[in-house]
Amino acid sequence: MEFTTRTIAAQKHIALVAHDHCKQSLLDWVGTNKEQLKEHTLYATGTTGNLIQLNTGLPVKSMLSGPMGGDQQVGALISEGKIDLMIFFWDPLNAVPHDPDVKALLRLATVWNIPVATNRATADFLVNSALFKEPVQIAIPDYQRYLQDRLK
Repeated sequence: MEFTTRTIAAQKHIALVAHDHCKQSLLDWVGTNKEQLKEHTLYATGTTGNLIQLNTGLPVKSMLSGPMGGDQQVGALISEGKIDLMIFFWDPLNAVPHDPDVKALLRLATVWNIPVATNRATADFLVNSALFKEPVQIAIPDYQRYLQDRLK
C-alpha cells in the first residue's frame, strides 16, 4: 500500500463514542475538557451525542445510535476524511450486539491513521498534546493509487 498525507486542521473534527457502561465516564471527561473541546467540531453516535449536548451544552452532530448504524456512520466519516480524531470509551468486559460494527469502526480508524483514545488516560494525553491545537500532517492510504493498481 502506498501512502500520501493529509492535513488535520487546527480545528479538529472529533468523534465521541461510548458504550452504555462507559457513557458516564465519557460525559465526565467531556465536562472536564469542555473548554478545549468547544473549539472543535464534535460528532457522536446518537445516545452519546444527545447526552453530551444535554449535560454540557456543547453542540454535537449526532449520528444514529451505535447499534442502529451510528458506528458505521462514524466509520464512513472517517473513511471520507471528515473525522480527525476519535474518543471511544468502549467496554472491553461486556459484549455488545454490534461488536462487528465496533471492530469495523476501530479498523477504519487504524486504516486511516487517525488518533484514537479508548480510555480516559489516552484521551487526556490527546487533548493536552501540543498537537491538539495545531495543524498536523498524517500519512493515509493513497486511495487513488490503490484504485489505479487494482484496475490494471
